[in-house]
Amino acid sequence: MRIALWQTPHPAACDVAAALRRLDEAAAHAAAQGAQWLVTPEMALTGYLIAPEQLAALAEPADGPLAQAVAAIAQRHSLGIAYGWPECHPDGAKPWNAVQAIGPDGQRLAVHRKVHLFGAGDRARFTAGEAVAAPFEWDGWRIGLLICFDVEQPSAVRALARQGARLILAPTANMLPYDDAPCLTLPRLAAESRVAIAYANACGAEGDTRYGGLSRLVGADGRVVAAAGRSEDMLIADSPD
Repeated sequence: MRIALWQTPHPAACDVAAALRRLDEAAAHAAAQGAQWLVTPEMALTGYLIAPEQLAALAEPADGPLAQAVAAIAQRHSLGIAYGWPECHPDGAKPWNAVQAIGPDGQRLAVHRKVHLFGAGDRARFTAGEAVAAPFEWDGWRIGLLICFDVEQPSAVRALARQGARLILAPTANMLPYDDAPCLTLPRLAAESRVAIAYANACGAEGDTRYGGLSRLVGADGRVVAAAGRSEDMLIADSPD
C-alpha cells in the first residue's frame, strides 16, 4: 500500500476553510504520486493547542460538515484520508480528540478517540476516549487508528495487533524535545507487535509549542522505511506487506 504522510503546521487562527483548501491540495499531490491513503497530523483541520473554548466551538460530530468536506476531497482524488478533528461530546463535556478514516469512495470507515491524553494541555481541552477502536477492513488490509501518545503505549499497539491489524495510521502532534517517540519507541513497538506504523507529525510552531516533525513509516520488522526531517513535507512510501 502506498501511503502519504502530510507533515504540516497547524492552521493559523483556527481557519478551517483554509485548512480544508490545503487538505485538498495535499490530497491532489498525494494522489498524483500514486498514494492510496493520506494521513494528516493530529487536529490538522482546527489547530491543537488553541484556547479550549475555541476548540469546543469547532467541535463537530463524526458525520458533521467537516467529515462531509473531507469525504468530498477523498472522492475527488480517489484517496483514503485519516484526519484529526475535535469530536463533540453528546453530554456537553469537553470534546474528544479524534481521528476518522474516510475511504476513497467517501465512506466513513472508523473513528478512534484518543485514550492516552498527554499532559495538562490535552486534559484541559479533551475528554479521554474509553478504548482503542477496532481495526477496519480496506482492500484486503486490516488497519488500526491511534493518535500521538496512544501509539507510544505498548498496550494500545498490542491491542490492534491482536485484532489482526497489519498497519496503524497515527496522526500526531509530538512536540520538541520528545524525539525519542518517533526515533526509538515506534520502531521497537512495531517490531514487538509485528505491525507497520504510519506516523504523521505536525511541524512548525503553535503559540509557544514547537512540533518536532520526523514523520515516518515504520515496517512491521521495526525498520524505518521512510522518514521526514523537521520542515513541512509530503512523505510518500510503500508499506511493506
